[in-house]
Amino acid sequence: MIKGKAIKFGNNIDTDQIIGAHHLTLPAIRAMAPFTFEHHPQFITHFTRGDVLVGEENFGCGSSREQAPAVLKERGVAAIVACSFARIFYRNAINLGLRLMVCAEAAEIMELEMLELDNDRLRNLTTGRDYGIEPLPPFVREILDCGGIIPYLRGKNR
Repeated sequence: MIKGKAIKFGNNIDTDQIIGAHHLTLPAIRAMAPFTFEHHPQFITHFTRGDVLVGEENFGCGSSREQAPAVLKERGVAAIVACSFARIFYRNAINLGLRLMVCAEAAEIMELEMLELDNDRLRNLTTGRDYGIEPLPPFVREILDCGGIIPYLRGKNR
């Protein structure tokens, strides 16, 4: 189960907003992570490890760079809830073991509200409201439970 405060974003959050291209020359994800969402004051001011990012439509659009979900995971983002995700970002995040939830009503969640998530449920602890989420396919749950595609495949090859 995940509990964390909502860090709110709008529509079309692209991978350049998550981690600017000029930081991609740094030698490792750990070196890039401090620059995550460097132009988003709500992230800089309010984010703490274990929080939940909340987006609206098309979260993770733009380039297919794997560094975007990787820096989010490195920073300690517990999960991302959005109305929809860009396809490549979604798959990259799952492959890295970053939990995503599709929630048609994500736009109604406000900044800093406390959220509780598990595989089948999204609850707003601040308002007491439960939100409908799209269930993850069983194979995606397995990948996430293993921590990403590489640990998942290592476990399958034993």
